[in-house]
Amino acid sequence: MEINKNVIDIIDKLNKNGFESYIVGGCVRDTLINREPKDWDITTIARPDEILKIFPESRYENTFGTIIIPIKDKDDKLIEQIEVTTYRSEQGYSDRRHPDEIRFENEIDRDLERRDFTINALAINLYEISDKYSSHIQTFDNYNILDFFGGIKDIKNKIIRSVGEPTDRFKEDALRMMRAIRFACELEFNIEEKTLRGITKLAGNIKFISNERKRDELIKILSSNKAAEGIELLQTTKLLQYIIPELEEGVKTPQTRHHVHPVFKHLTLSLKNCPNPNWQVRLATLMHDVGKPKTLKMVNGETTFYNHEYAGAKITYKVMTRLKFSNKDIERVTNLVKNHMFYYDVGEVTESSVRRLIKKVGEENLKDLIDVRIGDRLGSGVAKAKPYRLRHLEYMMDKVRHDPISVKMLKINGNDLIQLLQIQPSPKIGTILDCLLAEIIEDPKLNTKEYLEEKAHELNKLNDNDLRAKAKEVIEEEREKEDQSIKNKHYVK
Repeated sequence: MEINKNVIDIIDKLNKNGFESYIVGGCVRDTLINREPKDWDITTIARPDEILKIFPESRYENTFGTIIIPIKDKDDKLIEQIEVTTYRSEQGYSDRRHPDEIRFENEIDRDLERRDFTINALAINLYEISDKYSSHIQTFDNYNILDFFGGIKDIKNKIIRSVGEPTDRFKEDALRMMRAIRFACELEFNIEEKTLRGITKLAGNIKFISNERKRDELIKILSSNKAAEGIELLQTTKLLQYIIPELEEGVKTPQTRHHVHPVFKHLTLSLKNCPNPNWQVRLATLMHDVGKPKTLKMVNGETTFYNHEYAGAKITYKVMTRLKFSNKDIERVTNLVKNHMFYYDVGEVTESSVRRLIKKVGEENLKDLIDVRIGDRLGSGVAKAKPYRLRHLEYMMDKVRHDPISVKMLKINGNDLIQLLQIQPSPKIGTILDCLLAEIIEDPKLNTKEYLEEKAHELNKLNDNDLRAKAKEVIEEEREKEDQSIKNKHYVK
């Protein structure tokens, strides 16, 4: 067991000033399971004003008795911050998240009993512990660990269990229900049955938690090694209907053809098989077919979901906006959902169609899109993650990735057109460039200044209405080429 030296120094200083102190919480749990703690917390009998006197550079963070002690290097640069909190008990949780009142206590047991789960209610004392706690002491690597609620046993058995009555803990802070599932996913533990029933019973209370908090827990679940199991737990405990109810609609939505599972089961299996550890890509994999319930139709006894990728992108945008994701994350995830239905068959898809795909998706998102497809394939029950089609597509993407796919890659730009055509800056410049790009995507060899100047002169002869009509025609032709394979063929994974 390795304990942060700065934490030891703080406890030494508190002890020399006569104040009992413990290392407490998740850092103790992580240390016991050889997992590097993300942060270190200390709890002490010292009151906030007494801590501030001992550590004059510290600051009072909130009204809950928490002091933040900055740790700096020899150059006065901040290295880390360590929280020190006075023993406390809590009363009243009218907002289902924060205590209405806190009371400073003189005994460590009163502080530990307010915590969420037994594995987080452990404390390490670096000095002798009072005899009154002797029956609750366990020794590990010569350190005395205070354990009132069986947390060490639960760690050994890989169990998430509430401290005391689960419903009491979840009524105090409804976010603890998502945290239980998140801990189970991160630590690869199981949630104890009574605790699981408590979550299901009070699932509706999660609506009192801010969307930002729910988003943060969801990201941590998606980032874990058990992301799919986490989403399934959210669903079986009835939490999901208050977080992403749009996914619930797929629980009983049937599928035919190559799909053997209802939509929701397919989505969780796809997530489980997604090879990408990035949570944004995993979220896109989870949401890629979320539009199917809205687009379901029966044709000749088979289910069809035409344009479900576009419906799914809109739903994903709505979900992520509601949960307060950043615009950058929303754009990335919805882009993958919208484009996951790309069709590719060797001998049928041209280099120009691959260039259009790269233009639409973005070169930086190509690997992510392939990973979404791999999850989709394996989540459908196929045996092979990456068939020859996908491998050949990767080859084609690599082959054309340096071809012009954006206006910036043309051998002519807006300033060139202003001088060449002797016209003022206007939307017309952008329209001409879009028309030129469409032609170059078809044949990159034409991307020469001489050819583009000649074509620009031809386009400039059109009046504004005709030029706009030409641009609209180009866009419609590109869209038709992109959609033709999907509309006319079965979707081949």
